[in-house]
Amino acid sequence: MSEQKNLAQIGLEILQASRNELYMNLPYLDVVLCGLEFLPAEGKTLSVATDGVALYFDGNYLAERYLRGRTLCNRIYLHVLLHCMLRHLAKKKGRVPELWDLACDIAVESILDDLRYACIETGYSPARQKMYGELRSEMKVLTAEAIYLYLLRQDYDEYQIARLQRTFLVDDHGLWDMPERENDDRSEQQDDDWKDRSEKTRTAMETVLAGQAMGGEAVLEQIKVAVREDVDYRAFLRRFAVPREVLAVDGDAFDYTYYTYGLRVFGNMPLVEYPETKEEKRIEDFVIAIDTSMSTNGELVRQFLECTYAILRSTETFTRKVNIYILQCDDQVRKETAIHDLEELRKYMDEFDLVGGSATDFRPVFQRVSELQAAGAFTSLRGLIYFTDGMGTYPQKRPPYDAAFVLLEEPPMMFKSPPWAIRLVLDALSLERTAKELDLSLDSDLEELPQL
Repeated sequence: MSEQKNLAQIGLEILQASRNELYMNLPYLDVVLCGLEFLPAEGKTLSVATDGVALYFDGNYLAERYLRGRTLCNRIYLHVLLHCMLRHLAKKKGRVPELWDLACDIAVESILDDLRYACIETGYSPARQKMYGELRSEMKVLTAEAIYLYLLRQDYDEYQIARLQRTFLVDDHGLWDMPERENDDRSEQQDDDWKDRSEKTRTAMETVLAGQAMGGEAVLEQIKVAVREDVDYRAFLRRFAVPREVLAVDGDAFDYTYYTYGLRVFGNMPLVEYPETKEEKRIEDFVIAIDTSMSTNGELVRQFLECTYAILRSTETFTRKVNIYILQCDDQVRKETAIHDLEELRKYMDEFDLVGGSATDFRPVFQRVSELQAAGAFTSLRGLIYFTDGMGTYPQKRPPYDAAFVLLEEPPMMFKSPPWAIRLVLDALSLERTAKELDLSLDSDLEELPQL
């Protein structure tokens, strides 16, 4: 028992020494270096692990690493901190755990290998550099999100995954999957806290690293991605609305002075009445295209459609009578559905199934929309939203309406979208948060939706 206590004390002292040395060499990380409490593992891990609040450590593990070289302990501590800074814990939900854990470790280790500080150097690794080279040919910044998509596309077997894990594994990610993290509001607050710390670190780095070449640019680039503001999908979708006159009281255009004057002078007789109509922006003609290629996740497509449906049925955005065409397409249009009221849209959502599974070509969708326009299917088509991973063949010519490509992650550099294409990177967490706020119960009544 006393030996375990001594090892715990040794581990604590090692981490405290690592924190001090890192602060002396990387002062711009001062905010995050104090972001985790040090606690003995007590069965939670055999190495080091974090739940975003504390860093749990096994004293024997740290002591053994320290004897091999204190830079190993410095690097382990900074590795765990970078996971928290880049919000890897919160972003794990909805992804393949094994691949996400590996992607996070590769992303963090690529940063540490780029940082040119003696306190964290551990030597050159050909296996790591080979992996970095392959990744940099596909993406500008080695973020966990982009690496995860790369790993999904490679379809590695178990042996290849295990080999990469041996190359990049540092800490234990077991506490990332704790059930209490799934439904606890505290985990959301914790993620916001780390986002705030990362934002402060970003500001400090931009000041400290100005004009220097110490490798910190890799940290800075990833932090910029990590603290990127969540996109308001509702506001984005409303850009496709057009002005329409609806039956409703227009309080902004009503002059209360004459109204109250008439009541005051003539009793029950106002001089003016409320306007019975007002102009609002509403969506009527619309096209939703869905990429059904092999790289598209069916559950994410369903979540996107449910979120879109919830926004479109809102009283500020849509009318009861609509004209929506939903096209499912991989390298050709696989399924076409015309929706004329929100009851039909709700039924479509109940019976939705994904059709396709081939390569991705965006051109058939635009060709089909042109045919529908020529046939008079639309009266005032303002836009098309294409839910996709962004990896496909784009049309060269701009269509006579706005076309937006909604992406869950940045596609590889080899896939360049044309200048006319509107791009919206909407991560899965933002989509889920929007869906939660809008209450996606498809049994909600539609009585409040306005008539034209």
